[in-house]
Amino acid sequence: MRITAQLIDAVTGAHIWADRFDGSLEDIFELQDKVASSVAGVIEPALQAAEFSRSAARPTSDLTAYDLYLRAVAPIRSGEWERERYRQSLDLLAQAIKRDARYGSALALAAFCHQALHNAGWTDDPTEEERVAVDLARRALRVAGSDPEVLGLVARVLGYFGEDLAAAIALTDRALEINPNFALGWQWSGWLRLWAGQPDVGVGHFETSMRLDPLYGRAGVYLGIGTGHFFARRFDDATATLLLSLQEVSSWVPTYRFLASCYAHLGRLDEAHETVRRLRTLTTEVVPSATHWRNTEHRELFLSGLRLAAGETT
Repeated sequence: MRITAQLIDAVTGAHIWADRFDGSLEDIFELQDKVASSVAGVIEPALQAAEFSRSAARPTSDLTAYDLYLRAVAPIRSGEWERERYRQSLDLLAQAIKRDARYGSALALAAFCHQALHNAGWTDDPTEEERVAVDLARRALRVAGSDPEVLGLVARVLGYFGEDLAAAIALTDRALEINPNFALGWQWSGWLRLWAGQPDVGVGHFETSMRLDPLYGRAGVYLGIGTGHFFARRFDDATATLLLSLQEVSSWVPTYRFLASCYAHLGRLDEAHETVRRLRTLTTEVVPSATHWRNTEHRELFLSGLRLAAGETT
């Protein structure tokens, strides 16, 4: 007979302790005593360690900083992907970090905001935007502890800006091991997999995210799934999914870029040109460097279609 015991944090879903016990049915009472004594012996220190971790990982003891953080996260989580919204969030997060310099959630979200501005071409100095984002992400990582949201955001930012992608994926894996039901974590992991050149794995992670939290804004998930289909050269599926993303949020630059490239590869050049026309109303950076797409074949597939859509010859 084998008995498996697990201790789970009911609030976070985090795994605290597990063990298994093997024994013979002929000695069932001895096995019962062994399980009882082992579980009793391990639960108190395991719970104590979990409580220590919970206490150390509290976001902040400054309620004003916490309020500033909530005000900063609200427009981003609502899917209002606009340049001024990110700038407003960054102003609020800067105030929160000034009050608590070790506030991991605020540091990580600020890093993400800078990455989003860089990705959309909504910055006058991309190099400085990158430097600030990476610095904030590293500061957040130093105080992240076992907070899956901080770990996941840090991984997304560092992975995007060319840090060790394998290490970034390991961070998201760690976040998902801590909380396997972390819907946003699956979404961030999906992006890392796409950047690593694994479109089908990425699509699977986005679909898991949507299954875990079907009520959360879907624009980002649809963009991720559409991008995965694009790199797998399923252009019709990609087009349909990217259009769903634009129905949710019509102001996000990367969605238009991928849709324009999709139309170009399908030979639908009138629609590709029209998509670029809309794109130019949102950003001056129509064709980005796209260095976060590590697979060179994927990167060129994306950029060649986008150049064609934009009427560029090189």
